[in-house]
Amino acid sequence: MDRRQFIKLTGVGLGGLMLPVIGNAVSAEALLEPAADVAMKKRMTNVALNAATSKGATYADVRIGRYLNQFITAQEKRVDNVVNTESYGIGVRVIADGTWGFASTSDMTDDGIAKAAETAVAVAKANAKFQTDPVQLAPVESYGDVEWKTPIKKNAFEVPIKEKVDLLLEANNAALSNGANFITSVLFLVNEQKYFGSTEGTYTDQDVHRLWCPFFATAVGESGFKQRQGLGNPVGMGFEYLDGREEDKIRVQGANIGYGKSYDLVEDATEAAKQLQVKLKAKSVEPGKYDLVLDPHHLMLTIHESVGHPLELDRVLGYEANYAGTSFATLDKWKSGTFEYGSDKVNLFADKTQVGSLGYVGWDDEGVKTKEWDLVKDGILVNYQAIRDQAHIIDEKESHGCCYSQSWRDVQFQRMANVSLRPGEEDKSAEDVIAGVENGIYIVGRGSFSIDQQRYNFQFGGQLFYEIKDGKIVDQIEDVAYQSNTQEFWNSCTDLAGKSDYRIGGSFFDGKGQPPQVSAVSHGCPTTRFNNVNVISTARKV
Repeated sequence: MDRRQFIKLTGVGLGGLMLPVIGNAVSAEALLEPAADVAMKKRMTNVALNAATSKGATYADVRIGRYLNQFITAQEKRVDNVVNTESYGIGVRVIADGTWGFASTSDMTDDGIAKAAETAVAVAKANAKFQTDPVQLAPVESYGDVEWKTPIKKNAFEVPIKEKVDLLLEANNAALSNGANFITSVLFLVNEQKYFGSTEGTYTDQDVHRLWCPFFATAVGESGFKQRQGLGNPVGMGFEYLDGREEDKIRVQGANIGYGKSYDLVEDATEAAKQLQVKLKAKSVEPGKYDLVLDPHHLMLTIHESVGHPLELDRVLGYEANYAGTSFATLDKWKSGTFEYGSDKVNLFADKTQVGSLGYVGWDDEGVKTKEWDLVKDGILVNYQAIRDQAHIIDEKESHGCCYSQSWRDVQFQRMANVSLRPGEEDKSAEDVIAGVENGIYIVGRGSFSIDQQRYNFQFGGQLFYEIKDGKIVDQIEDVAYQSNTQEFWNSCTDLAGKSDYRIGGSFFDGKGQPPQVSAVSHGCPTTRFNNVNVISTARKV
């Protein structure tokens, strides 16, 4: 990629968003061109496998990937950018002399593929002199030739760009007409066409789709400015998510918010502008202890940071210490079988099988069929997230199926699965949860946050805040952030809404590793109550 291409691809004006630039600029039409047929991909895979084993690899896996991206941004009444990228190549991972090796190439000739495989073996053998214990792989079933596709109803790449641009501009106009002074709306589309094969006899062909349509609105007043982000979720769905079906909307008394299986971007932008006008005049929260009722649009981020990351086994073992920290949830706590991660109402589970979630696939990136498993059961820490070469450390007989790489050129490693909070046994609504609160705050949407290097002490903000008095939402307030530590916070959980309120949010660009990679992961939860949490005011002091 030359400098001109890089500037073109990165000129999207998204501020702090983590936007991975992978691939070369192509036309929108090129995104719809068919991939190589399965027979061709299997033949290329076998070229790599045979080359690797002939050089001494005792195990090898191959990933052929075609990664397609489309990013559209609109600011106020104009389109900022339309970016289409395609990346295509092959990655080969091997074990030789008990040690991992990896190499990749975009040269898809037989010679190019074989050379990459041979390089991976050479890397493994060179690293073997530093390996103290040989790699131990948990056994995995051989699935033969299988395929999987995200169950989409409308392929977002097939929707004309004009229709997508019109939607973003309609949302922007709705916000500007109802009180916002500035707004940027964005549409991210991702299609991963991934083929996997290994020396253990599994060949998977997967077609993965993801979508996210956030916006960032600002209103200016005499007191300064206020901002509100969109409340749409990133999803493993097609363009049907943006249909905004009325039956999918979840309303909470006193707060016109909430979306379930689909999203109305224009309505959310309209409501955001109106809420911004209230935010400009709203009083600041009085610091103190409050019972918090957290909407799924907000709680998903708290789950991500205080549960998803600290229960990644590589982080527990210290592999992330230099980049993103370790974990307080050390192996001794798991081994005790009594560590109270939360109250007995807290049941947290991991999976990559929830329909519509960002992490939903049939097989992970080392050929393991995905599944669901418990992390915290009735408040007790019972497991972590582990892949094939980690499973033996926690006495697991098989991988959890949560290995992932952001592209063919990057080695796969342990990534967070969808980590979610089970709804309550009684099918309560959000209003039912709020009704039990005498003095509290209802928080919607993800805001700024801070958490320490062990994923323990933290502070979280949000997008919208409402006072709760005697079981009812009253005034919209501002400048709310709550502080706690992971164990104290989850042990303060006293009530949960039921399965009809359960919603899935997520992170579209979750960073990890060195060199860094991003992955997409969802978190499901219902509206949930936490008692006696410390709340501070973030109001700027003049």
